Formats: sequence, C-alpha cells, structure tokens
Amino acid sequence: MEVPEGVFCGSVDRFNGVLVDSEKEYDEATDFEKKLEKSLDHWISIKRRAIWFTLRKEHAAWVPHLAKAGFVFHHVDTTSSSLVMYRWLPTHESANIPTFCHTMLGVGGLVVNDNDEVLVVSDRYALIANSWKLPGGYVEPGEEIVNAAIREVKEETGIDCEFRTVISIRHSHGGNFGCSDMYVVVALKPLNREVHKCEREIAKAQWMPVKEYLQHPDVHETNRHFMRTYLDYNKRNIRFTYERAQHRVLKREYTLFYMKPVEEKNES
Repeated sequence: MEVPEGVFCGSVDRFNGVLVDSEKEYDEATDFEKKLEKSLDHWISIKRRAIWFTLRKEHAAWVPHLAKAGFVFHHVDTTSSSLVMYRWLPTHESANIPTFCHTMLGVGGLVVNDNDEVLVVSDRYALIANSWKLPGGYVEPGEEIVNAAIREVKEETGIDCEFRTVISIRHSHGGNFGCSDMYVVVALKPLNREVHKCEREIAKAQWMPVKEYLQHPDVHETNRHFMRTYLDYNKRNIRFTYERAQHRVLKREYTLFYMKPVEEKNES
C-alpha cells in the first residue's frame, strides 16, 4: 500500500501494526507533531493496530510529543541505546501487547576434572562473604546457553571447557530490576588445569575435592544439589544434551534440549 505524503513510512508487521524507526525517518526540518497527527489519522482510517516507535538516543526529542499523543513506554534496549513507545489504536478490542522481557537468564558451570575435583569461586562482592559457588554469570543477548557457561568459566577462572550435560534449572522471582530469574547449570569438561582468577570479580578460585564440596559448610545446599544431580546422571548413564535446528517458516535457528542415554559408557 502506498504511503500518503507527510505520513511516516514505517513497516507493517504480521499483526497489522506499524514499526517506525527514528534512525530511518528522523528529519530535523520536519514538523514532527504535525506529521505524527497526520500519520495517526491515516493509520486509524486503514485500521492499523499497534503503532511502535523506536527512538534512538539522539532523537529523544520525539518522546514528549509521542507521550502527548497517547503513546506509552514499552522498553529500553541498552544494546542499541534506544527507547520503544507504542500506542494501541483499535477501540473495539483490548490492547494485545506482549510484555517486554521479564526474566533474566544466568548460567553456572559445574566443572569437574579427572581427579574428582570441582572448580569453585568466591565472588568479590558475594552476598555471603567467603562462600563457595560455581563460576557463572548472565547470558548475553543472542548467546547460546552452553556457550555462555563456557565463556563465563573462562572469564572468571581461565579454564577452557567443553560441554558435558545440562544439570538443572533454578527459577525464582523478584530479582534484579524486578525481573524473574532463571539459572541454568551446565556440566563442563575442563581442557586445562591452571586457574587464573578474574581479579575484578573473583576473590578466590580453586579446585576442590568433590567429597569436600558436598560437605563444605560454605557451599550452599542448592549447589550441593547440583553436584548430586550430576553424579546421579553419571551413575544412570544419561545426559541432558542439545542439538540445533531451524524453524521451517522463520528460517531462524533454535536450540532443542532433551534427555538421552550416554552413547559411550566412559563418557561423563
């Protein structure tokens, strides 16, 4: 459909909404308020639904005009320094707007070597001073869970690893920024032994005998549970593995996790 003169072009999504990006459509010489009013009249006349404006940091002057026109804040994207606002146009149906990301995703690496020792760290800014935990941190945007666990272990301890099995998932609420929190524990096989801790984040890092770890008073019970689960998987010769596939319509890759028997008896 041809866009009338003086109306934001945007792009139409599959839900009959319009996406406008200030990076593509910002024009200092344009009367934004007048163009917005004309655009809204046009979108209402052709029965568009949600109108989305993505505002780059340098175009923040649009914010008060959008707010005055009934747009509300949806989220801030810190990776691109942009703010997203929307307005729901239909008056005969309630707004069907998805909630922005409400769950943080973290990973922990359970790294056990051939001497039955587990890699442990004590955070420099730990809630419980001198407590021992698994190395780990948050998954970055666009990063695979397993790759994130391998990266975090390397950054915090200097130990290179490869995947063994997913161990467990912890889910909680009321975390950072009011978000829920998912913590995925991934068992990893170490490829080197010498520990080089991250001075900025880690106070202590070392290899600890598994038997000591399971009884240590400064290891939280949940972390001991992760180890017992890992040992149980080994005993039963199973693992929670993954494979990558592609959505047949969206052509977007995804990762599928599932339980399966270990193919080789000596694999752990």
